[in-house]
Order: sequence, then structure tokens, then C-alpha cells
Amino acid sequence: MSAFAIAHLRPAAPHADIAAYMDRVQATMAPFGGWFRVHNAQVEVVEGSWPGFVVVIEFPGMAEARAWYDSPAYREILPLRTRHIEGDTVLVPGVAADYDASATAAAGKAAA
Repeated sequence: MSAFAIAHLRPAAPHADIAAYMDRVQATMAPFGGWFRVHNAQVEVVEGSWPGFVVVIEFPGMAEARAWYDSPAYREILPLRTRHIEGDTVLVPGVAADYDASATAAAGKAAA
């Protein structure tokens, strides 16, 4: 089942380190089957507030997502971004293709 690395990144001034990070990040994802689903996208806010932009990277599973984030190659370039862009990053498992929210709702009703 797919897993995702999702980052909510705040606006930042252009910097050579950020360009270097962006130039190198794709190569760190490839060994773990990662690919961008959303990159540097401005969002359309329909509820609440969301300053900045979003990045979504899909991986084959949580093991690959964790292995990428913890990999020496990614850890080497990560400070190029984090020194200049504030943000939040999460790793999250996806749901199966046949996921049905009504089953989750039924379990919630039964527990209530």
C-alpha cells in the first residue's frame, strides 16, 4: 500500500541552498521508489488558513518512505532546505484502493 511524505512549507526568500536541495532531492527518492505527486504547489484554501505551499511524494510503502527520509543521501541535503524554509513534514500510509469510509464510520458509531 502506498505511503506519502507530505510537507507544508512556508514562503521563503530565494537562496542558493534551496536551489541546490531541489536539484538533488529527486536522486535521493529514486532508490526508494519515490516520485513527486505534488511539488511546490500553491493551494486553494477552502477551510482555515494555509500559508505557503505543499509537497507530496508517493512511495510504495511506509518502509520505503522512512528509509528515504532516514537515508544518508537525504540527510546530507536536508539542511539545505531546513535552514531556509520553515515547515512541517509527515509520513503517512495511504489506504487500499477498496477503502470505504462508511466502514470506518460504522466502527466509530459502534464505539460511541
